[in-house]
Amino acid sequence: MSTAKKLRLGPLPKTESVKLAFNCPASLRADLDRYAALHVQTYGEQVDAATLIPHMLQAFMAGDRGFGKRAVARADTPRQARASANLVDVSD
Repeated sequence: MSTAKKLRLGPLPKTESVKLAFNCPASLRADLDRYAALHVQTYGEQVDAATLIPHMLQAFMAGDRGFGKRAVARADTPRQARASANLVDVSD
C-alpha cells in the first residue's frame, strides 16, 4: 500500500453482486477511469471503473442524511402502516 493520502473509497470488500447497466456522460466515464487508476496506485489492487461504481454509490447513500433518516423512519414504521401507505393489501 502506498504511503500517499488515502482515498475516501478504501480497499474494496468482497460482495455478491447483480448486473446493472446505465448511461453516463463521457466526462464522467473519464473521471471514473482516472479514479480507478488512482485507486490501483493507492491500494495496489487492480480494479476498473465498473467495479468501483457500486461502492461509490453505496458510500454516497450511506452519507446522505435525508436518505438515512427516511430509511430509519421506514424501518420504525409498523408493517401494516407501511403497507397501507404503499397501497399494498397485506390481509390474509
